[in-house]
Amino acid sequence: MVQKAKILLVDDRPENLLALEAILSALDQTLVRASSGEEALKALLTDDFAVILLDVQMPGMDGFETAAHIKRRERTRDIPIIFLTAINHGPHHTFRGYAAGAVDYISKPFDPWVLRAKVSVFVELYMKNVQLREQASLLRLQLENGSGSGQPSEGPSDEAGEPPGLLSELSARLAAVEEQAEALSKQLGDNAESATVATAAHLERKLSGLRRALDALEPGTGGSASAQVPSQN
Repeated sequence: MVQKAKILLVDDRPENLLALEAILSALDQTLVRASSGEEALKALLTDDFAVILLDVQMPGMDGFETAAHIKRRERTRDIPIIFLTAINHGPHHTFRGYAAGAVDYISKPFDPWVLRAKVSVFVELYMKNVQLREQASLLRLQLENGSGSGQPSEGPSDEAGEPPGLLSELSARLAAVEEQAEALSKQLGDNAESATVATAAHLERKLSGLRRALDALEPGTGGSASAQVPSQN
């Protein structure tokens, strides 16, 4: 079963949350409501989210202040934020949104198709990152098993000490993620926002690092269980 991504919807008006849910329901992901900045920060303490849709004009802690708290936390600083606002105060207001860490700034009323398309891109990037972390965890576990206890492994192994078939399985899974990431980069095209392109490029760099680590373990390459596994962050 494929795990669904979580999308955090933050707005103090219930009718706006209902409208967002109606627009994004076609993505078939988990939509989580928050009616205030404080409630959004509480949700972010325990759950991982693919993207946050954050209303700017809220009583108490507004969207800018909420985004500042999100970006200060190590756990949440890399979550994309799309600001939604019913008031257009001009370029200065928009710049403040980007300065607060937003990847996009959309004025209401917005085109439902455009909003859904933008959110779907970040959901895809999130799912690719999840797959990448799974590949890295499998590789790290194999490295630990190969160099940890010194106990002989069960079953046959190749000359590098790795169980035959495991490296091939990891390589095949990684190849599938690489192919999907390449297709996603082509889908973004030249008109994508710079923050979205940067996120995709970061994913490609992590994939390249994992590929190099995996290749180093192949028999005959001089690799060993001490090969470096790229960071998951």
